[in-house]
Amino acid sequence: MESIQPGTSESAHPTAAPLLGEPLPVELMNTIWADRDGVHDELTHPEGLAAWLRGVGPRLSASEGLSLAQLPDPSADELRRFRRLRDALRHLAAVTTGDERGTRDPVAGADLLATAVSAVNEACAYAPSWSSLEWTGAGGPTRTDVTNGTPAARILSRVAEEGVRLFTGPGRARLRACQGPRCVLYFVRSHPRREWCSADCGNRARVARHYRRHRRAGEAAKA
Repeated sequence: MESIQPGTSESAHPTAAPLLGEPLPVELMNTIWADRDGVHDELTHPEGLAAWLRGVGPRLSASEGLSLAQLPDPSADELRRFRRLRDALRHLAAVTTGDERGTRDPVAGADLLATAVSAVNEACAYAPSWSSLEWTGAGGPTRTDVTNGTPAARILSRVAEEGVRLFTGPGRARLRACQGPRCVLYFVRSHPRREWCSADCGNRARVARHYRRHRRAGEAAKA
């Protein structure tokens, strides 16, 4: 598919990867995308990961203590962990949706599924969070989330946690692999009539269908 315009959820779009306002695990899956020039991967360098983190940053609550304004480039290890989580989520999405677009490892089976599940669980535990109780005379009791690790590590664990909820909750039944021409993206179906990850993909699919119908009609007329 061609480059997708920024989603409505982010006011800025520092990353080249499409941001479509999908759940964060799906946004991470979509750091692999395609256009007429081929398949692209935003997570080939730490700078690409840093750009993606800034792109999704506005969706992260300030109460989580995640300030991305001065986010340094993630380390090579953090990049590896995000790639591992991304690839695991894409494999689980491919299994869930029956995706056969060539984005899955051709060797299917329980071992790959177990490896993907293990990668998600490892990411969940990478920077765990816990509750902290604060109690002041004037304000009374309040709860805050406390966590450790770098901002990138905390986001990794949050995305993995949301991935668990996605695959175990109602979103799993609505997860789709976009079947638009050349598209390799995933999306969560937000409306019963939604078929594509974006309006652009839908337009290209309709144009392709129109072309195929006219070609078949022309071939039939010549027969």
